[in-house]
Amino acid sequence: MKKTLVLAIAALSLSAVGAQAAGDAAKGEKVFKKCQACHAVGDGAKNKVGPALNGIVGSKIGTHPEDFAFSKALKEKGEAGETWTEDNLKAWLESPKDFAKGTKMAFAGLKKEQDIEDVIAYLEQFK
Repeated sequence: MKKTLVLAIAALSLSAVGAQAAGDAAKGEKVFKKCQACHAVGDGAKNKVGPALNGIVGSKIGTHPEDFAFSKALKEKGEAGETWTEDNLKAWLESPKDFAKGTKMAFAGLKKEQDIEDVIAYLEQFK
């Protein structure tokens, strides 16, 4: 009984630590200002130089929104079945050109891991 209780407490402790490591959507909104010249998100978001990002988290790469002309590099990732998982978004936001060689995106990337996690948390709000 004690062993089970100790394991349960340990598991809860680990999940709490994981929750603390997640991004902060409010901070992500501030970091996203770097993206707003090319991307829109939220009610009425429209494509700009880059695609509108509503619903991007979990979507198939290079296909969302359908009315955007994605680079061949991103289309190929989508055709291979890749989606915008948290790991893929982290890699993309850190260095778009390394994630998808040949991408049209000119942004160099975010250098701080916490900024990346915060932006992902912000984008997750827009289904």
